[in-house]
Amino acid sequence: MENNQDKCRELARQIYELDADVYQLSGSILGRTFNGDKEQHIATLAALIYTHPQGHVLRSEIALIGNMARTISNKADRSRMMTRYNEILKEIEKIPSSFGSVDIVDEQLAALNISNPDHPKTGDDHLIICIGRTHGSAGTDIGFALADALKINYYDVEIFNMVLDRLEAEKDSFNDRENFDPKLDHIYPSTPAKRRCSDFSRYHGLPKKDAIFFNQSDLIRDMAKKEDFIVMGRCADVILTNNRIPHISIFITAPFQQRVRRMMEVNHLEYKETCKLLKKLDRKHERYYHFYTGRKWGDAVNYDLCINSACYGIKESVELIMRMIDKYPRPHKN
Repeated sequence: MENNQDKCRELARQIYELDADVYQLSGSILGRTFNGDKEQHIATLAALIYTHPQGHVLRSEIALIGNMARTISNKADRSRMMTRYNEILKEIEKIPSSFGSVDIVDEQLAALNISNPDHPKTGDDHLIICIGRTHGSAGTDIGFALADALKINYYDVEIFNMVLDRLEAEKDSFNDRENFDPKLDHIYPSTPAKRRCSDFSRYHGLPKKDAIFFNQSDLIRDMAKKEDFIVMGRCADVILTNNRIPHISIFITAPFQQRVRRMMEVNHLEYKETCKLLKKLDRKHERYYHFYTGRKWGDAVNYDLCINSACYGIKESVELIMRMIDKYPRPHKN
């Protein structure tokens, strides 16, 4: 205990003396960081280092000295001061719970991110990219272009159609547009009693939407064992996370007015109609995602990468994602 306290006091003395030397060499008009009684400042610094080495007060005061040291005009003096500065930082970093010694990483989440350099390359993982997007953000175009650039499969409505085939459902009576079509509030007529009994038997007593979702989830899991692909929406990011299947999750959005402008041009709609439509679509996506995952749709903490497509455009957004993926070897090659 006493050795640690002595070490902290020695570091505090070095910081105080560095501050004095940097001030003298820089001639800064800002003044010294520690101005006043030397012993009192050293005692305060030593207490900060010993009791709270990761604290923002200590970090800020040391950073001020470093900032001033970088302004020293004489190159040799600047190099000498920065060397002392870096040596002090290294000594502080050796103290438990000091700067950078407690990482933010969540080991379980990191293990699922195939772009993480520490992800174990087993050879069995496939490149799976889950893309969530707001309407009008060009997320669908970005996803398709990315799949084309990576030469991997792209799934959107196709997944839903495969699920319908699996359930032997009639596409005319229930299709992907019920959840994501502009006419979101459309309600299909109630089926006759015989049809309801047939659906009850076919979907094992589940509501049709739930049956579709659960079978869709099974399909996504099966696909993840066999191929590289990009999947748009479908809560695929959470489905894969819950099943411990490595993947990359991305959310693409853009400012509301920018999305309105694009939707107006693409769909030849009026301004008020487009605003109303986008708000309705966003609410529908948000409800759907939260209902089946318990998470908040579009919340940055749920994704590996969030992109404001208005800052990049379609081509640059694809290149941005490509740089993240290509930084490390592909986990699997077909």
